[in-house]
Amino acid sequence: MGRTFLLLTAVCATFGYLSPVAAEQGSNSGVTYRPDVTFTLRTDIGEGKLVFVGESGTIAGKINPDLEVNPGAVVQINLVNGDGAMHDIAIPELGAKSDNITAKGAATSMVFRAVRTGTFEYLCTLPGHKAAGMFGRLIVGKPPEEAKGYVTNVAQDPRAVGEPVGTRASRHLTLNLEATEIEGQLSDKKLYKYWTFNNRVPGPLLRVKVGDTITINLHNSASSTNIHSIDFHAVTGPGGGAAVTQAAPGETKSFTFKSLHPGLFVYHCATPMVAHHIANGMYGMVLVEPEGGLPMADREFYVMQGELYTTHSHNVRGLQEFSLENLLAENPQHLVFNGTVDALTKMYTMEANTGDNVRIYFGVGGPNLTSSFHIIGEVFDKVYDQASLTSPPLTDVQTTLVPPGGATIVEFKVDYPGRYILVDHALSRMEKGLAGYLTVRGKANAEIFKP
Repeated sequence: MGRTFLLLTAVCATFGYLSPVAAEQGSNSGVTYRPDVTFTLRTDIGEGKLVFVGESGTIAGKINPDLEVNPGAVVQINLVNGDGAMHDIAIPELGAKSDNITAKGAATSMVFRAVRTGTFEYLCTLPGHKAAGMFGRLIVGKPPEEAKGYVTNVAQDPRAVGEPVGTRASRHLTLNLEATEIEGQLSDKKLYKYWTFNNRVPGPLLRVKVGDTITINLHNSASSTNIHSIDFHAVTGPGGGAAVTQAAPGETKSFTFKSLHPGLFVYHCATPMVAHHIANGMYGMVLVEPEGGLPMADREFYVMQGELYTTHSHNVRGLQEFSLENLLAENPQHLVFNGTVDALTKMYTMEANTGDNVRIYFGVGGPNLTSSFHIIGEVFDKVYDQASLTSPPLTDVQTTLVPPGGATIVEFKVDYPGRYILVDHALSRMEKGLAGYLTVRGKANAEIFKP
C-alpha cells in the first residue's frame, strides 16, 4: 500500500506552528516548506509493549528515541504503521497532531516550527496506547542538566523491617529521628529536593510493642530551611505529637507517649502546609505489635506509596521542582513506592523462595490518593484490613484498598517461581513510576501453573 504523507499543522501562531500547506507532490499552489530536520518513526511491538521505533539515521532501531532539534527549526515527524493497528502521533504541549493511520505500511506526518525550548512529550493518543508504551521526548534546545549517577539515595530499603518484639515485656524506648532536606535521586535521570526523616523516604519502620512507653526525639537539621514536626497516628495526645514538636532548623523537640493500640500506623510531618511536607517525603510507619508479638514470617517487607507534585511531567529529566498548583489539583506527576521511581525495580531486591510465607507492611503516605494495592499473579491469603491486628483478617483477597494516611498488612505463601509485580490497580499510575518487583526462586510446579 502506498504511503500518503499529510503535513498537519496547527493554526496557533503563538507557538510558531505552520499554516496548512499543500502536501502532495505536484501541487500547483506553489507553497512548500522544507523541514530543517526530519524524523521517521515506525509503530511496532517491542519489549512486550507498543512502541515507536526509529527508522533511520541516529535513531535507527531505537525504541521511543529522543528527538533533538534546535530552537526555531522546522520539524517534520513521519509515522509509518508497522503493526497494522490504528495509531497517530501528537505533541499535546505544542498542539501538534497527525491523522490516524490504520493499515500496515500506511504513513502520515506532522510539521511544526520548534519555537519553544524545553522537553515535550510525543505520544500516540489512541486510548490505552500511551499506557502500553507509546511515548517519547522531543527536546528543543539544550535539555535540562541530567543527573549523573546516584547522587543521594533516599529510597527506603524494603527489607529494613526492624527486629520483632517477640514475647518481651513492655519497655521504655527512646527513638531518635532527624528531619532533613536533601537533593536525592528520583530516577536514573531525575533529581528532587526531598524532605525526609533520617534521609530516607519513607522514614524508618519503627517497631514497638503495645504497652511500651516511647520517647520521641525529633531533631531538625541545621541545614533545613523549614520548620518540621511529627504526627504519629499511634499516639493519643495533641496532634499526635505535632503540637509539641514544631522544630526550627537546628532545634530538637521531644515528647513521650504510651502505645495503647496494636496495629500498623502512619507517621508524618504536620507543619503547615501539611500536604506539602508529606508530598516531599516526610512520612513513615510504626508497627505496634500485640502481646506475644506477631507470628513468624519467612520474609517481611516494608513498602509505602507516595506522590510527588512537580512542574514538569514524569518523562522530563533533570531537577524536578515542586508545584503547588499540581498539589492543590491533586494531580501528581510521579507516583512511587519507597520514595523513588526505581526503588523496588532496580535499586533494591525483594526476594523469596517457593514455599515462603511473605508478609508486607504496606502504607500510603499520600497525601491525597487512595491505593488499590495488588500483586499481579498472587492472591493475599490474609489481609489485616486497615492494619487492625485485633480483628480477624480477611482471606483470599485479590486487591485491598488503603487510604492516604492508612495502612494494611498482607500475607501470602509463594507457590511458584517468577517475577511478581506490585502495583496500585489504578494501573495508569504505573506510567508515572508506581511499580515494584517480588522475585520468587525455586522449582516450578506444573500442577499450579503450566506455561
